[in-house]
Amino acid sequence: MNRATTRTVKKKTPTAAKRKSATKRTAPAKKRSATSKQSVKSTVHAPHSLAEFMAQAWAMEVEASRRYADLADTMETHNNVEVAGMFRTMANYENKHADDIMAAMGWSEAPPLTLRDSAWPGNEPPEVTPMADVHYLMQPYHALEIALAAERRAERFFAELARVATTDAVRKAARDLRAEEQEHVLLVLAWMEKVPKPDRDWAEDPDPPRYMD
Repeated sequence: MNRATTRTVKKKTPTAAKRKSATKRTAPAKKRSATSKQSVKSTVHAPHSLAEFMAQAWAMEVEASRRYADLADTMETHNNVEVAGMFRTMANYENKHADDIMAAMGWSEAPPLTLRDSAWPGNEPPEVTPMADVHYLMQPYHALEIALAAERRAERFFAELARVATTDAVRKAARDLRAEEQEHVLLVLAWMEKVPKPDRDWAEDPDPPRYMD
């Protein structure tokens, strides 16, 4: 009896160990599930109407145009005429996109919009290039890289906005603008193929600028 009892105990012990092992293996899956749920949360605020959405899209194009114009001015200050010209071209493109939105909505005046009303997180629209991304010795290829990043941010923004939209009109408009941004991405990529890539030492300046206090 003692021997049989001993064998019975030994058979039960591995079963309990397996249950503990299985519990340990399933725990990480629960953590991944919680993480994936957190990633679904959006920082994009869905506009309540088509007019509100298009006003924000218009504002994004206008701000992007202004920033490209500022970058062009900066490049001209450093006598980087070629890159300045590219930024001027990009500013004109963004202006045209803003005009197209005005025409599509039948607006004769700029729609009112404040930063509190914006759908995007932060103070600047996703298509606006940060000033910190530029270098006074940057070359045309770098300017196109900046434009490509901006178009991709805009494409992701409209994709996310279409996902969180609460009306069919806003959802459709967001999808249409996303498709336009995807076309812009392809255009910039095609443009980049025609521009030579910079050398590795492109940022080296034998006579760097000196700033006086």
